[in-house]
Amino acid sequence: MKIVYKPKFIRQYRKLPIELQEEIKEKIRLLKADLAHPSLRVHKLKGRLKGRWSFSVNYSYRIIFIYEEKEKIALLLVGDHAVYNE
Repeated sequence: MKIVYKPKFIRQYRKLPIELQEEIKEKIRLLKADLAHPSLRVHKLKGRLKGRWSFSVNYSYRIIFIYEEKEKIALLLVGDHAVYNE
């Protein structure tokens, strides 16, 4: 799985504490290895975010992404549950 990072994701990521950044890196490694890994809790979004997907970093933080191609995803946003309102 190829992963690309959108500018807004990068900006949000850089503002996070180092410990959380490390946790995010680990979850992205898991995502590359196994999109269906149970700890990621990958799910399709509904409503205004229809067509996008989300996975969990931890209890509070999520990453929103889209499939750009069959084997390529783009990470769009990272944040707490408020990220669903951006």
